[in-house]
Amino acid sequence: MRVRPRLFLFIGFATLTTAGACEASRRSTFGGVDDTTSAGGTSSATTTTAGGAGPATTGEGGFNLAGSGGSTGSGTVGASGPDDDSDKDGFTANTGDCNDCDANVNPNAVEVVGGDGAGGGGGGVPVDENCDGTVDEEPATCDAMLALDSNDPMDAARAVDLCKVSTGPKDWGVIVANWVSVDGSLPPPSANYPLGHGMLSAFGPNVKVQRGARMLGLSSGTARQPSDPGYQSVNGFSKGFTMNHPMGFPKESPSCGVSVTGQARDGAAVELKIRVPSNAHGLKFDFDFYSFEWPNYVCSMFNDFFVAILWPIPMGQTDGNISFDKIGNPVSVNNALVEVCGCPSGPPCIAGGKNFPCALGTSELLGTGFGAELAFSDHGATSWLATQAPVEPGSEISIRWGTYDSGDGLLDSTTLIDNWQWIATPGTKVGTDPVPDPE
Repeated sequence: MRVRPRLFLFIGFATLTTAGACEASRRSTFGGVDDTTSAGGTSSATTTTAGGAGPATTGEGGFNLAGSGGSTGSGTVGASGPDDDSDKDGFTANTGDCNDCDANVNPNAVEVVGGDGAGGGGGGVPVDENCDGTVDEEPATCDAMLALDSNDPMDAARAVDLCKVSTGPKDWGVIVANWVSVDGSLPPPSANYPLGHGMLSAFGPNVKVQRGARMLGLSSGTARQPSDPGYQSVNGFSKGFTMNHPMGFPKESPSCGVSVTGQARDGAAVELKIRVPSNAHGLKFDFDFYSFEWPNYVCSMFNDFFVAILWPIPMGQTDGNISFDKIGNPVSVNNALVEVCGCPSGPPCIAGGKNFPCALGTSELLGTGFGAELAFSDHGATSWLATQAPVEPGSEISIRWGTYDSGDGLLDSTTLIDNWQWIATPGTKVGTDPVPDPE
């Protein structure tokens, strides 16, 4: 098993002063590349990094702090009147602001936990960003007791470690969650629809939850592993309903020539409306896409998709889909991100006229229904990938994750989603990359 290193960066302590005015921040500004990641939750549990070079920082709700400064706090606390809002963050001392000289420190901020033991590149020390009276409390998970077949869409948020529920306009967290069709409309009135979502504890013996005890599964078949109750074979189970493609879809792969994607079918999706912490500039989550359509139906009408639709649409995007490969292709059976695969004559493998290196082999297909030991031949998956995108601090966003068949509903695809994180670095760009060292 690949074990992710656990790193913490202790940074950005706010020292109380008796001055009557706010001092200028002595902390280094945000900068550098996004080389640190963290886990999600609310207040008290072990965190894990999502890979990448450099030290990791973590915090309440999952905080990924990149750059030279370490904490989002300034390291300076100034005295102001109990009803003053000197830093214009919407909070005063009387409404809970414990540092009215720093807009990154207030009750609507997410706590940042650090850990290289050397004061963090900017030379700071720990800060109580969320003003709860505790410095650097570790984030909690909230998915240990989730039922596999839960129909509560808030459990989808809990399964991906997005635990905090917003109580109002100045309190970050999940506002509402809904099961939906992949285009965001109401789900079909089919008894089979709930089979498409599940709170999974594993996916075969080699694919682990990335944080906590559960991860969200979304499937055009059943969001189950073969050992789970309710599982139906991914080779031939149709749920029998159609739906519209999401806005901007279907998207054809340029390398597939004239192939045209068919009718969207059998999809499952969840949409979360979320208030963003006042010190968060981006979001990040992990996912792992599996498809039985690979290899026989690459570059055909049977082009199954995973979508991650963010609203407001990030600047520069033509639609809200934020998960795609380096040349802009969405996540589908045609995607170059498929690296967990195999064939009798390879790897590499040729499918649909395209070359797939299959660099990660087939071990992550075992026990999932997508591997040769159950399906008589190996099919395809991406392994764990991480998508990130910018958000506006303190704003409201929605994200919709969905997986669906195209053309027909017979051969199924499943996506695992886990490890929600917030990013502190301004200038976060939309992108998807492999998780270097998944659990």
